[in-house]
Formats: sequence, structure tokens, C-alpha cells
Amino acid sequence: MIKRLALALGIHLLSSSLMANDPSESAELETITLGAGCFWCVEAVYQRLEGVQSAVSGYMGGSVKNPTYKAVCTGTTGHAEVVQIKFDPKLTNLETLIDFFWEAHDPTTLNRQGADVGTQYRSAIFYENEEQRAIAEASKAKAMASGKFSRPIVTEISPASTFYVAEDYHQEYYELNKSYPYCRAVITPKLKKLGLE
Repeated sequence: MIKRLALALGIHLLSSSLMANDPSESAELETITLGAGCFWCVEAVYQRLEGVQSAVSGYMGGSVKNPTYKAVCTGTTGHAEVVQIKFDPKLTNLETLIDFFWEAHDPTTLNRQGADVGTQYRSAIFYENEEQRAIAEASKAKAMASGKFSRPIVTEISPASTFYVAEDYHQEYYELNKSYPYCRAVITPKLKKLGLE
């Protein structure tokens, strides 16, 4: 069962959770920003995939400049908790990363992932260009047609806007806090279910 999902999706895992390829090996990285509930969870998942050079927690999609975590948590800024992913297209591709996105959360729950409730936890793909938009839309249609989900996918697919990096204590949260109750109860089981731990 370990690594089964990742292998089925054609994803190679990093041998160490924080290993990354030397950015100098690839002159051009691509960027995609994903919201799938708590950004601690999303960051922990994507850090473990080969070709991902960085996974940074932050905020996108709102109307307030320089939002803080406290403000975003009120649900009044319009921002989603997101992870901005930079990846090497020589080692992976956007189709693979978005295929994994559908497996890493429940894209059928509006403004909610588990006990995390509010617009800041919405399912969202923020694309950088029209090619990415087309890939995201096609992947969403494929996921809906797969029969895996009994309810409609409600994932927002929108153009990327200003990305605000979250406060330092949110970065590498799982790696630095594995013993914390939220990590043990939510993130570790998710990683194990996905074959990433």
C-alpha cells in the first residue's frame, strides 16, 4: 500500500521529505498555486514529490493587501490558504501535480476540508497562463467523469493574483512540528493514506 497511489499516478517520491533538486540544474521552473484546505497539509504533501523545488504556504485570491493569518482566518479578506509550488518541468509536469491534487483533498466540499471551515479553506487552482488553465479545466473534467466522486467538484479555477507569503511559523510547519496534535491527527494520516510517509 505504501507508495501505491503515487506510483499509480506516475509520481516519484523524494527519498527524504525535504530533498530537492539543485535549482541550478534547471534554468526554468514553472509555478502553480493550489488551495486544498489547511496549507500545512498541502505543503507537506507537495514537498514530497520529485520535481517540486519549493512549496511555500501563503494567501491568494482576496482583496486585502498584505493579509495576516489572523485576518484571513476571519474569512473576510477573501483569501484562500494556498501553497505556491515551483516545479521543474524536466522532472514532472502540471498534469501530474493536478492529478495528485484531486487525491490529496476532497474537492466536493464547498469552503471546507474536514473540521476546517470557511472560504479560506476552499478548493482552488490559481493558474499562471492560459495553458495552465486549459490543463486544470481538462483535469477537473476528467476527475468528474471518473466516477470517483459522488458529488460535483466545486474547485475554483481562477487566474493567479498577488501571492502573499504566510508568516514564518507556517513554513515547514509539519516538518518542524510532527508531534503536535493537529499534525498527528490530520497530516500524518493524510500522508500515509497517499503513500507519502
